[in-house]
Amino acid sequence: MNIQSPLYNFPLQRKGNQFIKRTLDIIFASIVLILIYPLAYIIIGCCIKIMMPGKIIFSQKRNGQHGKVFTCYKFRSMLPNGEADIQQASHEDPRITPLGRFLRITSLDELPQFWNVLKGDMSVVGPRPHMLIHTEQYCNIIPEYNKRLMVKPGITGWAQIHNLRGETEKLDKMKKRVEYDIWYIEHWSFLLDLRIMLSTVKIIFR
Repeated sequence: MNIQSPLYNFPLQRKGNQFIKRTLDIIFASIVLILIYPLAYIIIGCCIKIMMPGKIIFSQKRNGQHGKVFTCYKFRSMLPNGEADIQQASHEDPRITPLGRFLRITSLDELPQFWNVLKGDMSVVGPRPHMLIHTEQYCNIIPEYNKRLMVKPGITGWAQIHNLRGETEKLDKMKKRVEYDIWYIEHWSFLLDLRIMLSTVKIIFR
């Protein structure tokens, strides 16, 4: 995969900033996984087992930093199907169960991704990881798309708090998401990450 030239400069190239961001990731992910995840897993897991077939945790290959392929975890929100790796979920997608719709609206389906953060495949804040087929598709048609692969993908991000989450049914929406992702990469700071995390919590409760 043709990743952006190393001559491209951004704050997270610096080792000190990488250390700060990784420290925040480990602390925040550990808090969530110790205090929130166990109870959430029991409640959500039981509901999933009662309401739909399949495993509680859905796993899918995604592209991470520098295009590296990793396994991304989510609570199952769809019925088992053969199109999960090639077709994005849409607003009225029949594959999504009523419980799954609630999990997606509240972003509770993404709680297992804090394990990805602890493992180092993801960050709490960063560009959202895309399916392999979409990374291959968009890197060929959107200029500078690969810049978003220069940092770890995130559970939430600058694009997501600006209403650019979920399905990218139109090319213009993906272009806008990439634009916000690149802005975040070029303007990263510890305070910006805290701002995005706080805004995400507000959006979930709202």
